Amino acid sequence: MGDIRRRGAVVLGLTGLVAPLTLALGSVPAQAAASCTTQAGPYQKQVEKFLGRPVDGKQSAADCKAIRAFQTKHGITPNIGYAGSVTWGVMDLMNKQKAVGNKPNAAGKCPTNKGRIACVNLTLQISWIQDGSRLVYGPVPVRTGRNGYETRTGLKKIYWRDIDHVSNIYNVPMPYSQFFDGGQAFHSVSLSMWNPPGSHGCVNMTPATAKKYWSLLKNGDDVFVYGRKPGT
Repeated sequence: MGDIRRRGAVVLGLTGLVAPLTLALGSVPAQAAASCTTQAGPYQKQVEKFLGRPVDGKQSAADCKAIRAFQTKHGITPNIGYAGSVTWGVMDLMNKQKAVGNKPNAAGKCPTNKGRIACVNLTLQISWIQDGSRLVYGPVPVRTGRNGYETRTGLKKIYWRDIDHVSNIYNVPMPYSQFFDGGQAFHSVSLSMWNPPGSHGCVNMTPATAKKYWSLLKNGDDVFVYGRKPGT
């Protein structure tokens, strides 16, 4: 996230590049980061099942290669193929996101009396756009604020849009920025949506999702953020 210059004034608040779970790594074998561990992790069977590997709870060279590829893809470190809490936490969140299907507001927590509204479920790290009770787009995975930089909850409105915004704090691009709370905004990033530990408060999206949100939303549209991101 970044500070915003608007009509000569600086809007206070942090925004930033925003992965879903901020979980502790726990105990990891003391090996060089470049090596592939031969040690089974505490979530070995769960990770094996998620990756479609034989579920025996024992680490094999093929298991390590598959786990390490997953860790590398999603920015999980150290990427040594160890089935630890962060790796399983990301996989477990993916399973929960998939289970939502096309009914992200089944519990009715995002208001249906506001017309078009962008909803953000911090607990599941998903977002969608609805119009009344009609689903317009999504749900899609997003990446929200890490511990200490939590995306703030509540009902808000998009008040400023800047398609080529650059953060003045972090000096990083924030394409398709749509600001809804101080310096917190929807915007695209080039990271995996499951890259730990999360943003500095913004709701990160893939470029395709951020472009779609840009086309579907406008200044004055409502945004509702609820829940609590795991690890915050």
